[in-house]
Amino acid sequence: MNESIQKVAPLRQRDNTKLGMWAFIGGEVVFFGSLIATYLFMKFRSPAEFAAAKAHLSIPLIAINTFILIFSSYMVVKALEAIQGGNTRRLRTNLAVVTILGLIFVSGQAYEWSTLFRAGESFSSLLGTPFFTITGIHGTHVFLGVIWTLYLQWGIQRGGYTQKSHQGIENFGLYWHFVDIVWIVLFTLFYLI
Repeated sequence: MNESIQKVAPLRQRDNTKLGMWAFIGGEVVFFGSLIATYLFMKFRSPAEFAAAKAHLSIPLIAINTFILIFSSYMVVKALEAIQGGNTRRLRTNLAVVTILGLIFVSGQAYEWSTLFRAGESFSSLLGTPFFTITGIHGTHVFLGVIWTLYLQWGIQRGGYTQKSHQGIENFGLYWHFVDIVWIVLFTLFYLI
């Protein structure tokens, strides 16, 4: 029995971090899934009230914001391609673009929130409670991703990522793409349906 245990190779450090990221994303899927299920339950109980409140949402603004987030995911892919090709300068540039686009996205969301507050929506209104909660949590995830890009920039400056060692960039990519997918679901539920 000991022989079979010894034949199994231990996970390398980079595999552990990737597995950890997938476990984290799995937990986030459950978390956002429960928030979305609660929102849908509330919406189906009071469809007329939700339709009236939805008139204050700005589809053109948030469509642009959605494009910004999707484009930022493309830039994450380009950043990973850059480090896989050994080009740290291009990696830094692409991550800087991701940082800027993430900040633009959060700013667009803050602008929409202020518009909704001026229109009379509040945290305690029927639409406001789920909308501000879910989009606020998502926006926090984007902002944390922006901070992560700054940490990655610091790591790049210290020589922490190379063509052969770039797991941190891959893990960030998994996180950022997840946040992007969540936003596409939220955009569809809040703005299009």
